[in-house]
Amino acid sequence: MSVIKNIPFKKIIKWTFIFSILLVLTIIISNYWIIKSTKSQIYSDTTLIPKNDVAILLGASKKLRNGSENLFFKYRIEAAAQLYKSGKIKHIIVSGDNSKKEYDEATDMREALVAQGVPDSCITQDYAGFRTLDSMVRCLKVFGQNKITVISQRFHNERAIFIGNFYNMEVVAFNAKDVPDAFSLKVRIREHFAKFKAVLDLYVFHKQPKFLGEKVSIKL
Repeated sequence: MSVIKNIPFKKIIKWTFIFSILLVLTIIISNYWIIKSTKSQIYSDTTLIPKNDVAILLGASKKLRNGSENLFFKYRIEAAAQLYKSGKIKHIIVSGDNSKKEYDEATDMREALVAQGVPDSCITQDYAGFRTLDSMVRCLKVFGQNKITVISQRFHNERAIFIGNFYNMEVVAFNAKDVPDAFSLKVRIREHFAKFKAVLDLYVFHKQPKFLGEKVSIKL
């Protein structure tokens, strides 16, 4: 503490400023890297996206905190059903957070897909998709899927593909409809930091999923 007290205030301000600039630059570079490197693997047209046996639908809460409908959830469900009905996928892993008994993204997604006409037998639930990294790594190591179609909004798909590429998975993604800016500004701002964290998790901290467990066979 005495060492810190002896550092001139101007020097503290200087190094704080330098650190802040470096942090911002690193976040910008991380985002550019992820967006640029995954661009060719992302599709918005069902007629153009390659066929895959299995897709992974990334989780979102069904309702917002105020009780209103979560458009991220709604549009992801619609995108997954569209991809299934177009014959571009045969089976869907719904991967979401079930860390609390009263909060179950995977079951909500399954029920919503069935309501959209996707057969229950074509859906597998992953209750431990706490983060995008968990969902993608579990898809590979628990569900045995190296070739996969990711379904979410574009900004989220970019990060999921980046993680899949790191693990040498064959990944493409289908973009769900974008949520209007008025409802998604906080999410989009947070995504800039999430992409930066993804780079750190993969290349610096070597993060692994919270849970792996026994392997699950997908029946097509």
